Amino acid sequence: MKILVLNCGSSSLKYQLIDMGDGSTKAKGLVDRIGLDNAVLNHTPEGKEKTVIEAEIPNHTVAIKMVLDALSDGNHGVIKDLSEINAVGHRTVHGGSAFNDAVKITDSVIQKIKDLYVLAPLHNPPAIAGIEACLKEMPGTPMVAVFDTAFHQTMPEKAYTYGVPYEMYEKYDIRRFGFHGTSHRFVSERAVELMGRPAEELKIITCHLGNGSSISAVDGGKCVDTSMGFTPLEGVLMGTRTGSIDAAIVPFLMEQEKWSVTEVNNFLNKKCGFLGVSGISSDLRNVEEAAAKGNAQAQLSIDVSIMASSRVHRHLYRGDELA
Repeated sequence: MKILVLNCGSSSLKYQLIDMGDGSTKAKGLVDRIGLDNAVLNHTPEGKEKTVIEAEIPNHTVAIKMVLDALSDGNHGVIKDLSEINAVGHRTVHGGSAFNDAVKITDSVIQKIKDLYVLAPLHNPPAIAGIEACLKEMPGTPMVAVFDTAFHQTMPEKAYTYGVPYEMYEKYDIRRFGFHGTSHRFVSERAVELMGRPAEELKIITCHLGNGSSISAVDGGKCVDTSMGFTPLEGVLMGTRTGSIDAAIVPFLMEQEKWSVTEVNNFLNKKCGFLGVSGISSDLRNVEEAAAKGNAQAQLSIDVSIMASSRVHRHLYRGDELA
């Protein structure tokens, strides 16, 4: 069985074709700068050199078509035709409270994901674009949505509830969802495997570290708390995201800078974190290099990150009970 795995971002598309028989990756690649100038497809087949295709790629429909063509190409492809792909898995960021596991994609599932646009306006629309493009190109192939939020649906109510009036939760589903769930699930299961002990006996802290970062507490194989919240903005310091801050900073900045909701949201998500504190870069490698050369702000951003992570660790597990 061969499964195509897709991760659609706002202007990118990552993919892998995996042979489930032996677990090998038959091909992988990245379509970058979708809808922008200088768009490119980087395609790497198993046992062959990487192929780079520059083209006009205005949307995800075109990007998906290019990927499928590359996979079945006579020169750099790895399959004869699309019938060899048995299923497609779509990484979907936000499943809200509606999905606690991966699901086969139906019209009803697509509509529910669209209903969640309000909670994930940057992430869910590209996922739907990828899903609909695949349905167009491969109408008879089973499609599955795998949600970043699903692993965290086992959190107890005391872990996901915010200090807002309960009717706001009931009306708008304002609660901690958590993200990077596929990563936290894999890392926790792998840790159990390596330790050679039953999952039921273990309390594990899992860390997903990158431009977006989160930390989770896993008890007996189930998530019981996590650092990210209603959106991926909460938690530890990240590449360009603030992590947790005093909520009053938001209206303060809007008032002082005369910013709109869109402007303050863009600021908190794209201009803060390591980039904002260091004034150097969102890439920790660049920040560490600058800190090593004596840049005080670069070092401060690292110290802030360590402090924020320590707070999260202390919060997630205190003794034998969930904090």
